[in-house]
Formats: sequence, structure tokens, C-alpha cells
Amino acid sequence: MKYILSIDQGTTSSRAIIYNEKLDAVASGQKEFTQHFPQPGRVEHDAEEIWQSVQDTVREALEKAGITAGEVAAIGITNQRETVVVWDRKTGKPVHRAIVWQDRRTGEHMNALREEGKEVLVQQRTGLLLDPYFSASKLHWILKEIPDGQSRAEAGELAAGTIDSWLIFKLTGGRCHVTDVSNASRTMLMNIRSGKWDEDLMSLFDIPMAVLPEIVPSSGRIGVTDSSIFGAEIPVCGAIGDQQAALFGQLCTRPGQVKCTYGTGCFLLAFTGGDAIFSANRMLTTVAWQIGDAPVQYALEGSVFMGGASIQWLRDGLGIIRSASEVNELASRVPDSGGVVLVPAFTGLGAPYWDPAACGSILGLSRGSTAAHIARATLDGIAFQVADLIAAMEKDSGKKIALLRVDGGACASDLLMQTQADLLGLGVERPKNIESTAIGAAMLAGLGAGVWSDLGVLDSIRSVERSFHPAITARDRKEKMKVWKKAVKRARGWAAAE
Repeated sequence: MKYILSIDQGTTSSRAIIYNEKLDAVASGQKEFTQHFPQPGRVEHDAEEIWQSVQDTVREALEKAGITAGEVAAIGITNQRETVVVWDRKTGKPVHRAIVWQDRRTGEHMNALREEGKEVLVQQRTGLLLDPYFSASKLHWILKEIPDGQSRAEAGELAAGTIDSWLIFKLTGGRCHVTDVSNASRTMLMNIRSGKWDEDLMSLFDIPMAVLPEIVPSSGRIGVTDSSIFGAEIPVCGAIGDQQAALFGQLCTRPGQVKCTYGTGCFLLAFTGGDAIFSANRMLTTVAWQIGDAPVQYALEGSVFMGGASIQWLRDGLGIIRSASEVNELASRVPDSGGVVLVPAFTGLGAPYWDPAACGSILGLSRGSTAAHIARATLDGIAFQVADLIAAMEKDSGKKIALLRVDGGACASDLLMQTQADLLGLGVERPKNIESTAIGAAMLAGLGAGVWSDLGVLDSIRSVERSFHPAITARDRKEKMKVWKKAVKRARGWAAAE
């Protein structure tokens, strides 16, 4: 039996899952790490704590599985994207906390570039829009913030990258400073067509080439772990951003297939194959993956910043639930939200609005509103945001989407998935294993290591657990979306300067 180790490094926790060659999860480990909020709109992680959490979870998974590192055929890594780490090449120590994808501190910088007319250049080269969500402005900020950051970067003393780069550097004992093409496409520094760092974009953000990693395929032999870490060398044969990993894990490998991951945020991706289709509706064009020497594959993407994180806010901010899973029971106490609408713009709004000045809002409150209504409105707010993304993608493609494949922790909620089907007016399909990010990384690593010969073998393994179908009329659906649009209009631009 061959084993694949999938490292799934997320926004709030790190997981390690060991799969056998039938993609059965043999054992796993998971560990949360600290979220730092130094100022409003700022979100940071301790990269050393992330690295330690990865080591701990891998060792836990190996112990539970009863196998040694030497029995693992390959490691696949999937990671929270856009989050930036900068570290000293010699010491391997971070020089600043990692700035997380949710962080909004560079909003003014992005606005200034937009006013200078730079967004057209950025979109043409990267498929992205000027927003603090992406890595380039975060890296620019760190290099300007730390003492001698710019000069040290230019001299090659510093290394920078997204979380995949950081983990591969640490896993290989500092021998590999690389990033896969999917993660590179989210930095706002890579030309999406050439697959190379773009000199004009690097100049725009004042990022020296010496600080950036080498861009490599998502599947193939990347390097080997240092034997001192887990007791034996393990080939690293896969690396991919978490949402692209979920797209691959759902085996959306034919143009037009669509998935949505309900994690900390919600991320809708439509596979477009070898065509980099540019959006007229403020969707993002992104690299899906590259397998070995095969051509790069692309996707259209829409991002919701607050998905499952909205439920965490009910727990940690309002305190109306004790655990995230309790939201379903609480929300089910009422037949609907009672007129309450929650716009989860706690860190601005993503696609198709791209409004960093939008703020979280609760509208339609009355004396009869209860915690249950707010919980129901929170689930509705997640589903409404995804419905906005689907509508924008249908406009871009000119075609109706027939089916939505879903994954991620929050999709375990039957109530949320039924609400989603109702608002979309189409079928929602939930797989037997909803951890598609980890599975996608394992699949790519296994392909890279020769565990599986082709996609056909993987396609025969996937199974569906449940399908949801619309249960409301088209008229009701239209009315609900009308009220949602009205609420979004109220929330937009709230934090903008007078």
C-alpha cells in the first residue's frame, strides 16, 4: 500500500491527512494557531507558529496511522493563498509576522494605483484586480516597514513567498525557495500567460527579483524533506493554492465545471481549461494548475471574504453560539430570518463588488428579532454572496451553470446547502468527502510521484453523498435577491473617507 501525506495549511488551522492509494483517509491531525489583529482591518499570523503546527500535525497523523515517514510516497501541500511571509535566508527566521489574505492595510495604496490608471495593466497581465487581498502590496508594505528591508531584499538576504514557499523552504531544510504556478498567479506579480515574474509589475510594487521564489509546476518532484524533521526523506511532489486544490479535488477538469468551497471565505471557481478567459464582471482569471510539463490550465474565480468566518463571529464576537456547529440548530428554530438581512462585509466585500470600504451590517431588525433570526440571516448572507458570484460567472460565459459542486467545512450544513440551492435555482452536489482541498493536494502529489497514472483512475474514486434541489419559486427567489441587493447597497462604502 502506498501512502500520500497531504498538508493542508489553512487560515485558522493546519491539518495533515494521510491517504492510501484509494484516497481513503487513514489518519489525520489538526491544530489551530493564533490569529493576530493588531489594528482594525489588520490580520497577521506567526509563520513560526504555523511551521510548528505543521510539524505537530504531521507527526500526529503518522503516529495514528502507525506508519513511518519512510513509508510515505509523496507530500502534497495546499495552503491559504495571498498570505505573505518574509524571512532571513541564513537564519530561516521571519522578519515580520505574516500578513494574511484578509488584511486590508494596503487599501489606500491600491486606491492610489487605481487612480493612476494602473488597474488595466494589472488585470491584463495577472487576471486580477487592484485590491489589498493579493500579495504584492503586502510584500511592498513589509519591505518598507522593517529596517533596511528594501536594501536587504535587493542584496538577496531576504526571501519572500506565500505559505507554500515558506513550508517548502522549512521542509527541505532551506534548500528550496519555490512557489507553484497557482500560488504565484495570486501574488499580482506573475504574468498569467507566460508563467513568469513580470518586470513591469515588480517595478510597480518595488519588489526586487532577488526576494522572489522560483515558479514550478503544481505536480511533479519539487524537492525532498530534510530527514531530521520526520525521520526520513519524503519527496514533495505537489503544491497548490487551496481553492485550486479544491477544484482539482472535485475533479472539475472539464471546461464549465464549477465548485464552491465554504471555508473561512467562500471561493467559487469555474474551470476554463487552456483558455485564460478575462471577466467583464469583475471575476478573477487565475491559474488552476500545471501538471508536470503539460500546459498551464486556468479558471475563473469569485471570492467571498467572510464565509465560515461569519459563523465564527457569531461565536467569538456576539457569543450567541458556543461552537460553530451550533449555528444550524439555532438557525433552524425559525422558518426564516424574519426580515433580518446580514451583510458579512467584516473585511470588505470581494467579487463582484471589490469594495474594501464596505462594512458588516445587520438590517431589518425589529423588537421581535432574536438570536435565531440573526443566525439564520448569517447563513443566508453566505448563500447570497455565492449567488452573486454565480450570476456574474453566467454573464461572463453567456451560459447557465447547471450544477454546483460544494466542499469545505460549512457545506456540511444541510440548511445552508438547501438555502444555496433555493437562491441559485440549480442543483447543489456534496461529495462523500468534503475535504476537497486536502484530497486535491494528495491527488496532485500522487500523480507527480507516479502513484496514479492519469485522471481517469481518480475519476473512478469520487463519490457523491447528497444532492440538494431548489424548493422555492423563481418569483420568491427574485424577491429575496432584490432585498439582498438593497442591503448590500447600504453596507457599501461605509468606511470610506468623507
